[in-house]
Amino acid sequence: MQIRPYQREDLEALTALISDLGYPVMKDQMNIRMDNMEAAPFYHTFVAEREGSVVGMVGCRDILSYERDGYTTQIHALITKKELQGQGIGRTLVEFTEKWAIERGANALVLTSGDKTEWQHISEFYERLGFVRSGLRYVKKL
Repeated sequence: MQIRPYQREDLEALTALISDLGYPVMKDQMNIRMDNMEAAPFYHTFVAEREGSVVGMVGCRDILSYERDGYTTQIHALITKKELQGQGIGRTLVEFTEKWAIERGANALVLTSGDKTEWQHISEFYERLGFVRSGLRYVKKL
């Protein structure tokens, strides 16, 4: 498996992954989103490719903090093809992101995850990778 930066040719596969995660999106909409992210220097998208096919992705961003110097890398999206979950793709993407963030000088790697009961296995996955639950997140739709 190879982890590499997102390329335009990956748009269809990325659209399918986002839809698989439960966020249905049309290819044209995803194209606009990716244009916006590629224009922002603090957003980074990587794909996992196996045998010429995209099997997962990780999207991250650099965020500054008021409470500490430097920046933190936040995993904003982590998706593995549904039928391939449990095969180490997600773990490989997180480990890649951690190494990449360290090489660039990030002081921490953070992510947010849902807390629904049916997502408990996802929390356990992150904890096995060394993440520690820290606080709550509140959202208000505008």
